[in-house]
Amino acid sequence: MPWISVTIETDCAHAERLADALLDAGALSASIEDADAGTPEETPQFGEPGSVTTPGWTRSRVVALLDPETDIDELLEACAPQAGLESLPGYTSEAVEEQNWVQLTQSQFDPIRVSDRLWIVPSWHTAPDPEAIVLVLDPGMAFGTGSHPTTRLCLEWLEKNVTPGLSLLDYGCGSGILAIAAAKLGAQEVLGVDIDPQAVIAADHNAERNEVSARFADSAAEIEGQFDIVVANILSNPLKALAPAICAHVRPGGHLALSGILAEQTDELIAAYAPWIPLAVADTREGWVCLAGAKPA
Repeated sequence: MPWISVTIETDCAHAERLADALLDAGALSASIEDADAGTPEETPQFGEPGSVTTPGWTRSRVVALLDPETDIDELLEACAPQAGLESLPGYTSEAVEEQNWVQLTQSQFDPIRVSDRLWIVPSWHTAPDPEAIVLVLDPGMAFGTGSHPTTRLCLEWLEKNVTPGLSLLDYGCGSGILAIAAAKLGAQEVLGVDIDPQAVIAADHNAERNEVSARFADSAAEIEGQFDIVVANILSNPLKALAPAICAHVRPGGHLALSGILAEQTDELIAAYAPWIPLAVADTREGWVCLAGAKPA
């Protein structure tokens, strides 16, 4: 049975309220997009906290998925006033054929080869190399499935620097992928911290699935002592703000690796950490940088 996808063009002053009204009226989903996406007028909206000052797009597009029996004109007549629209907005519609959405989603995620001995494999796949170190990880709400360049940079750095018996702190652990990789590479004491409780739940689940010993917490207050390695894959603004706290948890002679940094932010990050740990570029990929350094003994 095909569904109906309806696209309505409006503006940032009405788009969110219209999407909410459509959902309240029974739409199966409603999303907001830039109506100028793919053109010179496209407006980026996503960046670090505080960097987006005018959320929403002047020309917005609300896309809703509806039951095939829905009377679209009747639906919009009811929703337009709730969104503050004085007249019925124009729209286009098309049929969306029924599909096996689970199978379609899973087909988009293949095993990721990090290196000769390290793979990230979704649970529905068989590991391509049975002799490799395999991280079993499914896409989910928590950031970090290994596909993003910053995650790959950190994983590659960990593979070169984690040796059996070391302790490791993953600051901003997300899905727990870096902490789990470190445990599989031989780290003995592994702690991951994230301010998002859902990330901690996901990380605990992923650690159990991978049969590794790692502890996760949703408060930096639970970090005790210093570690042989600290890794933080977040964003440049929080990395700068957290520099004293992150460096305090690196033992003298220990190592720090940072990512989530754009190439043009390299110098300011190095300067922010210079009072505690001298950092240098360890690797780059697709405009992203991994910085690393050792804390003076």
